[in-house]
Amino acid sequence: MTKKAPFSVGDHVVYPTHGVGLIEAIETQTIGGMDLELFVISFERDRMTLRVPVAKAPKSGLRKLSSRQEMQTALSTLKGRARVKRTMWSRRAQEYEQKINSGDPVSIAEVVRDLFRGATQPEQSYSERQIYEQALERLVGELAAIESIDADTATQKVEKLLSAA
Repeated sequence: MTKKAPFSVGDHVVYPTHGVGLIEAIETQTIGGMDLELFVISFERDRMTLRVPVAKAPKSGLRKLSSRQEMQTALSTLKGRARVKRTMWSRRAQEYEQKINSGDPVSIAEVVRDLFRGATQPEQSYSERQIYEQALERLVGELAAIESIDADTATQKVEKLLSAA
């Protein structure tokens, strides 16, 4: 009667609103008189532990790491031209936040591409910089986990692609 969990202990997973985490355990807790099976996911960068009910994992957006091919598609997105809409910043900021929280690497790469500023370009506002860094952090986190490299190396790889565009 018990369904096999889609992830196992030691798997790297992506939680849309927090990025890449590691499943440390699958435990059963009694909550409100009911036994719930939970994934215990740790996010090293945020020093946070999240418990997600196994039954709610797909609905919450919890997913395996992208394949190398999907990540390659995301990285090739970085080489394109920035597509900045001429709408108010508050509206664009909301759209960027939605893309980041979708957990989709291609959407996150679009945000990184659109908000990247080269050395010759004007400075970003504080909020632009915050959103850019959040998107970059998510993209780099997944890239580092997929390629088994550290975050600094992954950041250099992404920034090299952005500078070449």
